[in-house]
Amino acid sequence: MLNALDTHLLNATPGQRLRGWPRFLTEFLYFGIKEARSCLFVGLFFAAVFLVPRAGLFGLPRYDVLLLAALAIQGTMVWRGLESWDELKAICLFHVVGFALEVFKVSGAIQSWSYPDFAYSKVFGVPLFSGFMYAAVGSYIIQTWRLLDMRIRHHPPYWMAVLIALLIYANFFTHHYIGDFRWYLAACALGLYARTTVVFRPLDRDRSMPLLLGFVLVGFFIWLAENISTFWGVWRYPNQLGAWSVVHVSKWSSWSLLVVMTFTIVARLKHIKASIHVAQP
Repeated sequence: MLNALDTHLLNATPGQRLRGWPRFLTEFLYFGIKEARSCLFVGLFFAAVFLVPRAGLFGLPRYDVLLLAALAIQGTMVWRGLESWDELKAICLFHVVGFALEVFKVSGAIQSWSYPDFAYSKVFGVPLFSGFMYAAVGSYIIQTWRLLDMRIRHHPPYWMAVLIALLIYANFFTHHYIGDFRWYLAACALGLYARTTVVFRPLDRDRSMPLLLGFVLVGFFIWLAENISTFWGVWRYPNQLGAWSVVHVSKWSSWSLLVVMTFTIVARLKHIKASIHVAQP
């Protein structure tokens, strides 16, 4: 069924010569459907987060149930051909990168946040399902790239993109010791991607937008998801232990920078790399 939906979305053309508001509304509808379809892993995973009771299911703690659910969703997507093995490798890399960050952040010396519930699948205080929250971002970008037929124009040289991505990741660790260079890195990313545009196809015509705007928008929706997850008690920041409060808006910038890093990893996939135009010096 999903494969048939994908075929329709990739080949859909309007039944008549649409103009004005009818075209805008039709394109907007297809754009929304493609975005929702791209969030398949995200949607199913967060549905599990909301539906699994805090006490767990069938004698298994909640975090362990969420790990099994995430593995089942990911395995089914690969089995049904919704993600390739190469894409799965990239998603596994997101999982490892995210899990390493989680271990550092919940450690006794840092304690940026915590996972309060018991789980058999906890390693160094971090439940293994947590890496899938980062992998979900990668899965979304991969699916969006395919369904919206995305192409990148004036992408910076790869070595520069990789360098800024590594510095962004390193800053998540080092800012606890040598200061937060987030805004300096954001300024570098702004200059690096200032000319970069993403061309996409909601229906049958190409549209474009600045890639930087895409980073900020995805970061915003991750911040919203983070608020929902902390409200549900999946994890908690220190200021939320007594009573829940909105996650500080500064986290939006952190998530946007994380999207830059995620995008850089996805851009290295062979079938995606072919759709990227690297600016020449």
